[in-house]
Formats: sequence, C-alpha cells, structure tokens
Amino acid sequence: MNQEPESHLEVSISPEVEAGLYANFASVWHTRDGFVLDFAVITRPPQLTDDPESGQRILSVPTRIVSRIRLPPGQVFELMKALEQQLTAYEKETGHKL
Repeated sequence: MNQEPESHLEVSISPEVEAGLYANFASVWHTRDGFVLDFAVITRPPQLTDDPESGQRILSVPTRIVSRIRLPPGQVFELMKALEQQLTAYEKETGHKL
C-alpha cells in the first residue's frame, strides 16, 4: 500500500517580527482575488468634526495601519476555524466569555 507521508510545517520567525505589533482596530475587506485584513492603532483621541461633504457633525477617529495581510479565499476558512478554536480555548482557560 502506498501511503502519503505526513507533512509538518516548520515555521520560523525573525526576531524583528517575533514581538508583534499592537493593534486595537481591524478592518476586513475583499477583492475578487482574496481577503485583506488591515490592523490599525488609534493615533489620537476621537473628536467631533464637520464632514466637508455633508456638513454633518461626525466623530473622527484617526488611525494608522500597522499591518496589512492578504489572504487567498481558501485560507480564510482555515483562519476562521483557527480563531474559533483559540477563542474556545481562551474562554475555557480564563472563564471569560467574549
């Protein structure tokens, strides 16, 4: 019988990336070819301002994107499963339901 060998993904990370980046905001959008995840940080306190087009008062929240990740559509489902698994584990470990 011809068995396929098991595969093991060997992941490495450079010291510059290992610490990660702080983000307190995320935006998800898509194109025909894939999904884009923009992670951002709020740079200043929100403030009321006037919308130049409509003249309405709006709450302006200045942010800066710290990382942009592009994923092919098939990978998004794997990401969703992994997030669900990690959220469940987090809730069990901490007792916090998010």
